[in-house]
Amino acid sequence: MGKFLNSKKVVPYIFVAPFLISFLVLTLYPAIQGIIMSFQSVLPGQVQYIGLENYVRIPNATFYRALSNTTIYVILTVVILTLFPMLLAVMLNSRMVKFKTLFRASLFIPALTSTIVGGMIFRLMFAEQDSAIANQVMNFVGFDSVNWRYSAWSGMLLMVILTSWRWLGVNILYFLAALQTVPEELYEAADIDGASRLQKFLFITIPQLKPIIIFVSTITIINGFRMFEESFVFWESGSPGNIGLTMVGYIYQQGIQQNDMGFGAAVGVVLMLIIFVVSIIYLIFTGTFKKGDA
Repeated sequence: MGKFLNSKKVVPYIFVAPFLISFLVLTLYPAIQGIIMSFQSVLPGQVQYIGLENYVRIPNATFYRALSNTTIYVILTVVILTLFPMLLAVMLNSRMVKFKTLFRASLFIPALTSTIVGGMIFRLMFAEQDSAIANQVMNFVGFDSVNWRYSAWSGMLLMVILTSWRWLGVNILYFLAALQTVPEELYEAADIDGASRLQKFLFITIPQLKPIIIFVSTITIINGFRMFEESFVFWESGSPGNIGLTMVGYIYQQGIQQNDMGFGAAVGVVLMLIIFVVSIIYLIFTGTFKKGDA
């Protein structure tokens, strides 16, 4: 038995077994069950197959509002959480910056904070009262107080700010790690040719960072479409006019709050397909998938 477990053919499977088991039990099985449920009417003590009826119900005003909110959120977070971390990482990577280790450690702290805890702090900061910090700043610069959670633009701003606060530091660390792999000889050659800092950034840094740019933007797209907590923490009982409703929030609303699990599962399947298609299109657009790779 000992020789069998120590065999070169068996050991690799032993090491990957925990991942395979967790993937099968926690990911693949629930996904298959969700797809099956999307063709069912699921009520307490009663389950029956209804074909494509749940999918026929999906095209409605609430679904389109959730999809548009999520799409806007994804676009904003991709731009902010890709562009700004890259620029800040380049600045922090400069030889003139001291205490780099302290900066890197502090940048990771927001990601360790629970979304709910961070969201509650943001709710207090962006409360509707004039005494709230955000409104005090607005009044100080000459603007009226804002009902932050009760208009479409400010509601979207709250969700984007909360997400950016949590993940900006993590993405900076990704870019800082990638910057360490850029050959110093490229910058030295550019200095000899008289290139400016902007030219070195555009023609050396960005091309060298392309893989990490694609990685960061891709996971931001996926996480954007899967976003739920950032919306729930601001409008746990539902946002006015669905200004904060997201795709996952719509699944929760229909499947849990309204006890329509079959319809919620159908929306979940559609969301899964949207994420898959958008991710593939983006990877093809960025040149990650090429015809020669097939």
